[in-house]
Amino acid sequence: MRHLLHMASYSSQTNMHARNLAIVWAPNLLRSKDIEATGFNGTAAFMEVRVQSIVVEFILTHVEQLFGDAPLHSTSWLGAGWGG
Repeated sequence: MRHLLHMASYSSQTNMHARNLAIVWAPNLLRSKDIEATGFNGTAAFMEVRVQSIVVEFILTHVEQLFGDAPLHSTSWLGAGWGG
């Protein structure tokens, strides 16, 4: 999320502000098994993606309140066979 927030900081140049980033990334970040399993199409699929994008936009606009100073990634797995 912090990476997307960083990308949004360039919105004056890219026009990829939080809302546009949310629209693009929401289906990947909040994949719905309901849509995939039932083969939603048309209005139902659009509404599901719309809700997903609203959630991702909310998260992007509230990263600090939600995650505070949490580290960007965890390095605890490095010693478990990943070059460690």
